[in-house]
Amino acid sequence: MPLALLALAIGAFGIGTTEFVIMGLLPEVAGDYGVSIPTAGFLVTGYALGVMFGAPLMTVLGTKVPRKRMLMLLMGLFIVGNLLSALAPAFSVMLIGRVVASLAHGAFFGIGSVVAADLVAPHKKAGAIATMFTGLTVANVVGVPLGTLVGQSVGWRVTFAAVAALGVVGLAGVAKLVPDMPRAEGVRLRHELAAFKNVQVLLAMAMTVLGFGGVFAAITYIAPMMTHVTGFAEGSVTWLLVLFGLGMVGGNLVGGRFADRALMPMLYVSLGALAVVLALFTLTAHNKTASAVTIVLIGALGFATVPPLQKRVLDHAHGAPTLASAVNIGAFNLGNALSAWLGGVVIAAGFGYTAPNWVGAVLAATALVLAFLSAALERRDGAPGAVAAGSVPAEEQAVAVDH
Repeated sequence: MPLALLALAIGAFGIGTTEFVIMGLLPEVAGDYGVSIPTAGFLVTGYALGVMFGAPLMTVLGTKVPRKRMLMLLMGLFIVGNLLSALAPAFSVMLIGRVVASLAHGAFFGIGSVVAADLVAPHKKAGAIATMFTGLTVANVVGVPLGTLVGQSVGWRVTFAAVAALGVVGLAGVAKLVPDMPRAEGVRLRHELAAFKNVQVLLAMAMTVLGFGGVFAAITYIAPMMTHVTGFAEGSVTWLLVLFGLGMVGGNLVGGRFADRALMPMLYVSLGALAVVLALFTLTAHNKTASAVTIVLIGALGFATVPPLQKRVLDHAHGAPTLASAVNIGAFNLGNALSAWLGGVVIAAGFGYTAPNWVGAVLAATALVLAFLSAALERRDGAPGAVAAGSVPAEEQAVAVDH
């Protein structure tokens, strides 16, 4: 494994921690600022929207900047945002801090995905992307539970200060281990924008929004759901997040392995099973053992879609993948924002803390329908997914092999 992939995974670990740790700390933050749980949920929605808009914005601003330098600048922005969150005197200021940190998220994973794919041979691209995303998933096994425990024991502000320190480690890793990889010559913004004329790129992004939205419909409100419905103690939320993280790690690695072999079947299985499991969560949430198993499955099935969807966007972006890759990361977070908002709506409407699970099931099922539509259009156009990787230009493949 190229050491540069380790550096990208370190950065992903820090970003993953700050993205997900807020779910376990919503009650503490809400209580400290004197706001309701649905209002505190805007810290999730705001972060997700910041990723969605920040991904293309920061990528476009970085079109003239070498990829390594841009990754370093993004980690610096991430550090500033988390420090602002840690020191925020009011809820609105913390929300601003979350948005500032989120601006780095999409572009880091988008540019990082391209760098990771360029470091390996063409038939290993999805695996390399999955390796980078392993940092994000491991954050949910180590960073998020530990951050939740610290936040509940010492104070949530300490958690965000520690996350800022993680950002410093990520910045150092990128500076030390990622090689200088300037942008490909001749690829300009108009070439990057042309990728959005491809219906398969757009369908993959729509699947990303809906599929990942299904995951976050349930997970955003996991703390109040598990304590008020299932009967877990507040301290148990930490270990439930560990289970979710373990599922994410396994699902991400399996998704990366099979995306290089059978990309569309991997999406059919993961999205279909995700819809079923989310629907069942409305029942299993009333039993401690069943809910714990369900949380693992949601993490695994949700993150099994990440490498294949990211690879599908890269395959169909026709030699100018950076912006499309970053926008697809934004699409993951648009799904987060959409589902966090919808989950808050159904809770505020009085349907209870399990109602967001139904929202998630519908979103995942809709993503599955789009996956079948995408495959049907691909067959009609005579461009089967098995040869989609052939759309990568020869010069990019040569760069990948050289590494």
